[in-house]
This record gives sequence, C-alpha cells and structure tokens, in this order.
Amino acid sequence: MLLWIAFIVCTSVIFYSGTRLSKYGDIIAEKTGLGRTWVGVVLMASVTSLPELVTGISSVTYANVPDIAVGDVLGSCVFNMFIISFLDAIHRPAPISARAHHGQVLSAGFGILLLSIVAVSLFSGRRILPLGWIGPYTLLFVVIYFIAMRLVYFYEKRQISVFMKEVAVELKYEGISMKTAIFNYTINAVFVVVAAVFLPKIGKGIAEVTGLGQTFVGNIFIAVSTSIPEVVVSMAAVKMGAIDLAIENLFGSNIFNIFILALDDIFFIKGPLLSFVNPNHIISALSAITMTTIAIIGLTYRAEKKPLLLAWDSMGISLVYVINLMLLYTLR
Repeated sequence: MLLWIAFIVCTSVIFYSGTRLSKYGDIIAEKTGLGRTWVGVVLMASVTSLPELVTGISSVTYANVPDIAVGDVLGSCVFNMFIISFLDAIHRPAPISARAHHGQVLSAGFGILLLSIVAVSLFSGRRILPLGWIGPYTLLFVVIYFIAMRLVYFYEKRQISVFMKEVAVELKYEGISMKTAIFNYTINAVFVVVAAVFLPKIGKGIAEVTGLGQTFVGNIFIAVSTSIPEVVVSMAAVKMGAIDLAIENLFGSNIFNIFILALDDIFFIKGPLLSFVNPNHIISALSAITMTTIAIIGLTYRAEKKPLLLAWDSMGISLVYVINLMLLYTLR
C-alpha cells in the first residue's frame, strides 16, 4: 500500500509541475528567440530525462545492475516514440504530425544515428576493443550529441530569420518577463526531478514481485516510470497548442538518453557497458529506430485526416511498440 501511495504522490507532483514546465519552456522559447525546436531539444528534453540519468548512474555503481541501466535508456527511447501515438489520440482533428514543422526531422535523424550505433555495439558484444574501460561508442555518443545540439540550434535560427522576413511573429506572452519565466521554469524543473528520481525505486519494488528478468524490468517498468515526465510535459504542451515543443521534447529526450548511456559507460568501470549486458536489448534499439523512422514518414507526408482515432503513422508506431513488448516478454 505504501508503495502505491508513494507512486501516486510522485506522479501527482510531476503532473502538476510538468504542466507548468511546458508553459514556461514555451515562454523562454519566445522571449529568447531560440525557437521551440532547440528549447525542446535542450531545456525540456534534458530536464525530463534526468530521472534516466540518476537511475543509470546508480544502476552501474551502487546497485551493480547494468541491464537495468541500459534497459531504462533504450526502453525510454521506445516509450518516448509511443507517446507520439498517445498525443495524436488527444489532438483534434488533424494528425499531430501534420501540425509539427519539418525541423523535427533533423533531431529525429540524429536519434536514429545514435540508436544505430547502440544496436551495432550490442551486436558486437565483447568483440569491441575498449578504450581504457569504456567502449569507443561512448566517444561517438558525446561528439554526436553536441553536434546535434549545434546543428539544431543553427537550423532553428535560420528558420526564424526567414520567417521574420515574411511575417511578424505573434507574441503570446508579452505580460510575462524573462526573469519570471526562468524562475518559474527552474522551480518546476526541480520539483519534476525530485519527484521523478523516486519513481525508479518504486517501479523496481513493484516489478520485483513479478519475478521478471532485469532486461524486461528495465525496458518496461523502469523505463515507463522514468518516462512519466515526458508524458506529462508533452501532453501539457499539446493542450496549450505548443505542438513543436511537445514532439521535439520526445526526439530530444531520445538524443539525451543516448548521451546518458555514454555517462553510464564512464561510471561502469568493469569495462565497456554494452559488452556486459544482455544482447536482447538490441530489440528495443531496433524498435526505437523503426518507430522514429515511421514518425519521420508521418512528418514528411503530413496526412490531412485520421482514418480512426489515430493517424496511420501513429498506428504503425503503436504496432511496433506492442511487438517490442511481446518479443521482450518472450525472450525474458
């Protein structure tokens, strides 16, 4: 009973603060001129992914359960893409992919690149030659992460420059100062992080009674627990009309998640992290790649109508998520 009460309390705090976090992130995007894509990648994605960071480092240091660390990161990537389908279901009347601008494809592409390196590294296993105690892929993750941040930033600034020449930008938050926006953003970010860091232990405690393996628990229970901030922030952003902020938060979180995997590898001193985990994690890596690819197709095609509750691309994403669950459960 205490376990479920703690879960409800943490979720409630994250739901309230996450809603306000998306609002003030949108205000900062407007007032700084950085653009909603870059703010989604850096500010929103990094804050909502901090639970994965805390879980990963504690898993490879104190708890010594590397499968939980890797499963949490890759499972979160899969779940983040599944959130797009959920957002599409609550967004009316057109598909949500038709309301997001094409700049989202840039960060989605970087996500696929990073996840592909993870998949190849998992397949190679112990055949990878380490650099000290870390895998060579860790250096790639760090370099690609910062390249992604730089390219997305300059792309967004270029788009804003072109747009400003065509039409005056409508300001929605003239009555709120930058100082107020940053202060409120920081306070709510702290609440989200503090509440969310308790969720992995709560989820792990609930999952232990099921008797499932670490790979399945990490990819499903822990990943869903640490992804609650992404759900809340993205859902709140959609409700307030900040579609780009919502979608980019998810793509950006996947990029940041792989950066977290690099940090986990650095803290895991036994050797290259991906050489010490169950190769079945490749299922989640490939599923995340497939789901991101489907999302890119949806963003590019930009369907005008939904055949049912979900658009075709969201249906495809949901189907891959279900297949991922079935495969992980079968191979647990």
